[in-house]
Amino acid sequence: MKAGIVGLPNVGKSTLFNCLSNTKAQSANFPFCTIEPNIGVINVPDHRLTEIESYVNPEKVIPATVEIVDIAGLVKGASKGEGLGNQFLANIRETDAIIHVLRCFDDNNIVHVENTIDPVRDKEIIDLELQLKDLETLEKRKEKISRLIKTGNKEASFQNDVLIKMIDHLQSFNPVRSIDFSEKEMVFSNTLDLITNKPVLYVCNVDESSAINGNDYVNKVKDAIKNENSDLLILAVATEADINELDNFDDRKAFLDDIGLSEAGSSKLIKKSYDLLNLQTYFTAGVKEVRAWTINKGMTAPQAAGVIHTDFEKGFIRAEVISFKDYSEFKSEIKVKEAGKLNIEGKDYIVNDGDVMHFRFNV
Repeated sequence: MKAGIVGLPNVGKSTLFNCLSNTKAQSANFPFCTIEPNIGVINVPDHRLTEIESYVNPEKVIPATVEIVDIAGLVKGASKGEGLGNQFLANIRETDAIIHVLRCFDDNNIVHVENTIDPVRDKEIIDLELQLKDLETLEKRKEKISRLIKTGNKEASFQNDVLIKMIDHLQSFNPVRSIDFSEKEMVFSNTLDLITNKPVLYVCNVDESSAINGNDYVNKVKDAIKNENSDLLILAVATEADINELDNFDDRKAFLDDIGLSEAGSSKLIKKSYDLLNLQTYFTAGVKEVRAWTINKGMTAPQAAGVIHTDFEKGFIRAEVISFKDYSEFKSEIKVKEAGKLNIEGKDYIVNDGDVMHFRFNV
């Protein structure tokens, strides 16, 4: 599961990627600086992991990770192959969620590909290219099933109705993710791998003075996306880059305190990306290792066990589960057991975010 960072050239995508991954994607003041997508596997900040570590004192600690991809800047005409359009659209199709960076600050020293600052216009440029590509996909699919409809195929007729619904929605300049689908329609729509059906987080890249409350540009973006079924985060990317250069934790905290932030924006973004991808964490805790494991929300205990090793899922017998709340309260597995708070769960148990788990299996 990975999220792709997209936006027009020079809006701060690669600078943001560098902040998140601590790698240095080339970041320069001209279009198409990023050509091949940069991929970063990024640790997910989680205070629960640090807390469990303090109780167990293990030999090593392994955090959960999320994959972030920095994709080349897109320009008008991308759906027809302009600029790096074909490559951009192929790269974005391979991601599971979209982090859309919008420039919401003034700076005459940083050129804008459209010459003026207007984040809503910038958003619409990219939206249009993605919508055009999805329309192309839907028209091809509609053409493909037209023969089946003539034979009286009911499933083909149902699919055609859904395709028309999506085409009409896109032609009204709305993303597919904002359609109110029935459950059956949603199952079908998900098979089409449409770009505008992917979950989106808009990142408003602001100057330092707007890092807390945003600005007029941000307010315009909020208004533009209010019916879109998406999320928004305000981030001063250049400031985050400055914070990222500081090696000392205390220096970073002092910097954040000075500008009135309790947490680095990059940490918030990583957490939001994790949520955007519909992911959650469970923990295993022992003296050799405390580890955060990444799973999809809604996974059962055997499926979660299979993330560690397929044998765990095949031979699953039961799971011993402690909620993080109880682990935090009693501060050791022994005390949790003494309090009767350790639960034995079977194959149908749906794992909760933050569960501390042991699996019993036999292969």
